[in-house]
Amino acid sequence: MAEAVARTIAEGGQLVAEAGTGTGKTFAYLAPALLSGGKVIVSTGTKTLQDQLFNRDLPLVRDALKVPVTVALLKGRSNYVCHYHLERARLQDSFASRPDVRYLKRIESFARTSESGDKAELADVPDNAGIWGQVTSTRENCLGGECPHYGECFVMKARKDALAADVVVINHHLFFADVVLKDEGLADLLPKCNTVILDEAHQLPDTATLFFGEEITAGQLGELTRDAELEGLKVARDYAPLPDAAQGVAQTLRRVRLAAGEALGKQPRAEALRRPDFVAALDALAVALDALASQLGRQAERSDELSHCAQRATEAVARLARWRDGDDPEWIRWLDVTPHGWQLHASPLSIAAIFARQITDSVRSWIFTSATLAVNGDFTLYRRELGLSDAATGCWDSPFDYARQALLYLPRELPQPNSFEHTDAVVAAALPVLKASGGRAFLLFTTLRALARARETLAAALAREGLDYPLLVQGEGSRSELLSRFRVLGNAVLLGSQSFWEGVDVQGEALSVVVIDKLPFAPPDDPLLAARLAHIAREGGNPFLDYQLPQASISLKQGAGRLIRSETDRGVLMVCDRRLRDKPYGRRILDALPPMRRTRELDDVLEFFRERSPG
Repeated sequence: MAEAVARTIAEGGQLVAEAGTGTGKTFAYLAPALLSGGKVIVSTGTKTLQDQLFNRDLPLVRDALKVPVTVALLKGRSNYVCHYHLERARLQDSFASRPDVRYLKRIESFARTSESGDKAELADVPDNAGIWGQVTSTRENCLGGECPHYGECFVMKARKDALAADVVVINHHLFFADVVLKDEGLADLLPKCNTVILDEAHQLPDTATLFFGEEITAGQLGELTRDAELEGLKVARDYAPLPDAAQGVAQTLRRVRLAAGEALGKQPRAEALRRPDFVAALDALAVALDALASQLGRQAERSDELSHCAQRATEAVARLARWRDGDDPEWIRWLDVTPHGWQLHASPLSIAAIFARQITDSVRSWIFTSATLAVNGDFTLYRRELGLSDAATGCWDSPFDYARQALLYLPRELPQPNSFEHTDAVVAAALPVLKASGGRAFLLFTTLRALARARETLAAALAREGLDYPLLVQGEGSRSELLSRFRVLGNAVLLGSQSFWEGVDVQGEALSVVVIDKLPFAPPDDPLLAARLAHIAREGGNPFLDYQLPQASISLKQGAGRLIRSETDRGVLMVCDRRLRDKPYGRRILDALPPMRRTRELDDVLEFFRERSPG
């Protein structure tokens, strides 16, 4: 793989490389990148992996190769303390919670002494603490060069360091934020480079769809009204129409939420606009936003912040009009209703042409790599999604001895996966396996509804059987906190959904069973997916075989990949979906999984756990 990466860097072009767990893919791309002598940007899927690359992997490879390269870490602006917003938060006299007051003091002290201002370095303020939203900036509320603290800005310092470095480590969100700015003819966020390496590249289609689309949300507009009111109190206290206009927007935000109805989830725009009260609420919001933009414009000369708020309000008016009235068939629009808010989304039907343009407009070399990009060595879906028609491809299998280290268990007599009884049956089938393994399991679910039901059923079953396995459940603590507890406890059972299917690495005996409730087909009622499937059908393709099946195969491979993370790991993968045996396509999905021994017999699982661990 390293040779293929080196060749691509030297000759230009694109390489799509699938490298199984344990191949050492990080070293396989870092070594030739550091030896190339050019400027390199490495992008990865999460900030956790970004920190790991910067703090552990890169220094290790650099020292081994003895190459004098400089390295910089660059994250999105919401990861850095903002001096301007910190000062505003300090002057505020009300906070969402009492801990926020305590956290604010720690953040103030941190900002005075930190070199980077990166909130990841302040471990004693939780990542999900509400105060972070008040002391960091967003693209919408950053004052840029007009900010009184511009000279000491942590974001600008990080960008300067990135400009000077040979290797810059970023994440996919920042990569696409830069692409979007270029598309809009604005300044680059990222420095020019010779090579772009995109690790965890299976995430790119979804991340690109998010960034190439646009949204208008209750949260964004609520933040705008708060910023306008606060700044108005500071510099335009004598101008009563401004707080009145801000309150007018706040009231219509609540009206839109009520008009959206009680049903949570996504609705196509056409369906949402069939509700007369929702249309009337959107009309009222448009009028209120227009009034706020107008009042802000009248006072814009009083401060840079008010001028910036006026610009944000004007842009929101335009986005709202595009969502409601846009008629481009290549764009899909939908409403997403959440318990406390709503979002209006618009996304391109396909991001292939947009992304391909980024590739062809540059003279860079591009490396795309992940453990899950292909189905049985076929990259058709991935290349089509990103418009990578000319990319070279390569597969490097995991070196693990799956036939010895792992067992794939497909239990018999399960009900249909869409039946009400299915989740209870999954828990019942998993219980003897959990007994045999002594806990030490992930139970992964394709829906939050199934997760909630399983939590209830499993807690009752463990109590009934007298099994004292700690139950850790997604949503009852942060992901990092749950994983940390899982590793330490040694006999826990963790119930999770989408966020535990990838990017989770638990080596050793703490994890010996992964149970997957059903094949991870994307929900067909998702408006964007439905539009893409209809488009494939119109073009003469087969939506199921060309898109849904390969997508589900890759997702299942991701979930299965949690089990065996090292050469000494042993474990059972249990997939509770009868379609793997009943449907003709089941074999294709099974063949895409690592080559584990397969069984349908519980006795084989019990025997597997009775066998002595190797070594």
